[in-house]
Amino acid sequence: MLKEFREFVLRGNVADMAVGIIIGSAFGAIVNTLVSDVLMPPLGLLIGGIDFSNFYLVLKDGSAPGPYAALADAKAAGAVTVNYGIFLNALISFLIMAFAVFMLIKSLTSLRGKPEPSAPAPAVKECPYCCSAIPVKASRCPDCTSRLEK
Repeated sequence: MLKEFREFVLRGNVADMAVGIIIGSAFGAIVNTLVSDVLMPPLGLLIGGIDFSNFYLVLKDGSAPGPYAALADAKAAGAVTVNYGIFLNALISFLIMAFAVFMLIKSLTSLRGKPEPSAPAPAVKECPYCCSAIPVKASRCPDCTSRLEK
């Protein structure tokens, strides 16, 4: 069982998948930082200096009654909140990451080139005895009546 596990782990596609997951998680961290630290502050500034991560809805007040100045204050008070601003940040991160992966796959596909179209299977074959064209599925030549091998 240990030998089989070792063979499984050392196969090329498992190692490639592990490298892809590691690079993907690092790429995800970069995109999250891009969204939360680069894109969202100017967007928040354009809509009035609002930080998207502070968009939340209070379902139930905590130990200190609301309103709360920021999400951190609501959480510190123990309020039950729906944090839709954090969800918006995650959604924008996902869309940017999905677009980046799409562009990467598109560029790799264009570099690889278009596959050569395969030739269709011939509909006829040549009789080895009389050299006439006969259907591929024929077992006997209609011209010379010779038996054909399949």
